[in-house]
Amino acid sequence: MRNLTRRDFLRLCGATGAALGLSNVLRAEIVEAFSGPAAGHPPLVWLQGGSCSGCSVSLLNSVAPDIGKVLTDIISLNFHQTLMAAAGEPAMAVLDEVRERYAGQYYLVVEGAVPVAAGRHAATLGEHKGRPVPFADWVRKMAAKAKAVMAVGTCAAYGGIPAAGINPTASKAVSAVVRGTPLVNVPGCPSHPDWVLGTLLHLIRYGMPELDNLQRPLMFFGKSIHDICERRPDFDQGRFAQKLSEPGCLYKLGCKGPMAFGDCAERKFNNGANWCVGANSPCLSCTGPEFPDASAPFFVKIKEYGPAGTPSPQPPHAKIFGGEQ
Repeated sequence: MRNLTRRDFLRLCGATGAALGLSNVLRAEIVEAFSGPAAGHPPLVWLQGGSCSGCSVSLLNSVAPDIGKVLTDIISLNFHQTLMAAAGEPAMAVLDEVRERYAGQYYLVVEGAVPVAAGRHAATLGEHKGRPVPFADWVRKMAAKAKAVMAVGTCAAYGGIPAAGINPTASKAVSAVVRGTPLVNVPGCPSHPDWVLGTLLHLIRYGMPELDNLQRPLMFFGKSIHDICERRPDFDQGRFAQKLSEPGCLYKLGCKGPMAFGDCAERKFNNGANWCVGANSPCLSCTGPEFPDASAPFFVKIKEYGPAGTPSPQPPHAKIFGGEQ
C-alpha cells in the first residue's frame, strides 16, 4: 500500500483534483494508496431514507475509476438497498451482523432525510417479528456503533426537499437523530461523486477532515461559488443577464452563488462536463441548509447583497423573498 500523506491527498482532492477530476486522479495515486490487503477493506453500510436516490446515481456515474473498483478494492459495501442483490430477511440480517461483528470499525452513509412522523413510521426499512421497523430507528442503531457517519446529499445533511414546506413526514437531518458518533455532511442535490469518495477516503485513512460550521469538509466546501464562478468578472463590472441564456452574471435572475459554498465551478459534474451556471442556470445554493425553502423563488434576485464587487461570504440569512427583478 503506497504511502500517501494527508497533504498530498488534500492537494489531489483540492485544486489538482478539481482541475483533473478527482475521479481521474483516483485511478492512479489514490486507488493505489488505498487498495490491497493493508487497506483492510473497511465495511460500509449505506442507508436510504427520504430521498430520490439521486446521490447514489451520482456516485455510480464516477467514470474513472469504475465505481466497482472502489467498492471491491478499497471498501466493502455490505448494505445498499438499491444495489444489493439480497432482499427480505437475509438482507436485513446483514445490518445486525455488521453492527455486532464490526462495531467501531464500519462506516455509515445515510442518503436522504429521516422522516419521524406517524410514530416514526412515515418511512420504514424491513421488519422485525412481522412489524415494520422505522427508518429512524435503523439510523440510530447503526450510527451508535459506527466509526463515523456521512450524511450524503442535502436531504440527509439538512433535511432538503423532504423537509421543505409543511413537511408532512416531519423529515429531519441526520444530525438531528444521531448523537455521540462523528458525523460529516456531504451536501449537494445531488452530491458530487468526488465529494463523496474524497470524504470517505479521508475518513478511512486520516480520520475526520477539517469541517466548516455546517459540518461540511472544507477541502470541497471552503470556497464561495460567487468567488470562483467564471461569471464573477461580469458581476464586478455590472454586466447582468436580463433573461436566461443571455451572457453576463445571473445574479439578477436569482443566482444564489453569493450564499453558496462548493467547488462546483472548478470541478463540474458529469465527469467534468458542466455545472449549473455553465448551463445558463442560476445557482440554487443546493449545498446549504437554506435549500430549497430559503433559496426559493429560484429565479428571483436576492434582495439584499450589496454593490457590485462586494466580497463573499453572503450574510448567513440573506433576504431572498421579494427581491428586485
